[in-house]
Amino acid sequence: MKAIAAFLCGLMLGVGLIVSQMTNPAKVIAFLDVTGHWDPSLALVMGSALLAAFAGFAWVERRGRPFLSGELALPPRWPVDRPLLGGAALFGIGWGIGGFCPGPALVGTAALSADAAVFTAAMLVGMFAANRLAAAASARRTFSRDSSDGAQ
Repeated sequence: MKAIAAFLCGLMLGVGLIVSQMTNPAKVIAFLDVTGHWDPSLALVMGSALLAAFAGFAWVERRGRPFLSGELALPPRWPVDRPLLGGAALFGIGWGIGGFCPGPALVGTAALSADAAVFTAAMLVGMFAANRLAAAASARRTFSRDSSDGAQ
């Protein structure tokens, strides 16, 4: 049942992204071009998505648990740290340069858009590199802690 619900939700999201033209990089870049021919229509799409998400989360919180899971697992609100800010900055830069964010890029790739496929490939390489760098940094911190503990 969870797989069917996930598929239907993903399908609905994909159709919504296509209908709202979030998969069209030119539309997204026109939204980001506030000094040129600005197209505010995507603000309505994002505002509608925020309202729907807010209502959905409020409903699930009142209910006490999700429909297809035992507990509601929300991400922590804090801390706002360097990795979060850096990731947000990279996301914004990528969105502004490529005109895609991850969801629309995947939908565009599935729709056989070459631009979306290139963006998706670059995104996956970046995700892989970020995971490798984070693992290496974590290993360095662990090694540094372990070696300093033994020196005392």
